[in-house]
Amino acid sequence: MIQLKRSDYELMLEHARKNLPEEACGLIAGTIEGEDKIIKKVYLLENMDHSNEHFSLNPKEQLLAVKDMRANGFQALGNWHSHPESPSRPSDEDKRLAYDSKASYMILSLMEAENPVLNSFHIEKNESTKEELIIN
Repeated sequence: MIQLKRSDYELMLEHARKNLPEEACGLIAGTIEGEDKIIKKVYLLENMDHSNEHFSLNPKEQLLAVKDMRANGFQALGNWHSHPESPSRPSDEDKRLAYDSKASYMILSLMEAENPVLNSFHIEKNESTKEELIIN
């Protein structure tokens, strides 16, 4: 299970809407307690590709985020990105680029503007499994 604070969800949503029509992206960090991942901080990063179909994290911002994680005692838990025009599920490219089987891959769909959908996935060997996500 993954736990995300409502305020962090709102930050992600705001960043995603601000970056339309491009995909927005970032990292998630926190703690692991047993089987549960507790997200303590969401990082909002620049999509270097400036595309509505794929993203690349800004490497300088990514390095700063990793330094901040270490300074706060957080673990890197995964990443997140938006799908401006498609559902909240991994695309073939998302699966192909999922290099860390321990990471969570969160996808925020803005396909229906008034009804955004956030899901989290475990991706391994090109197969995705939806993870239980609690927003509180």
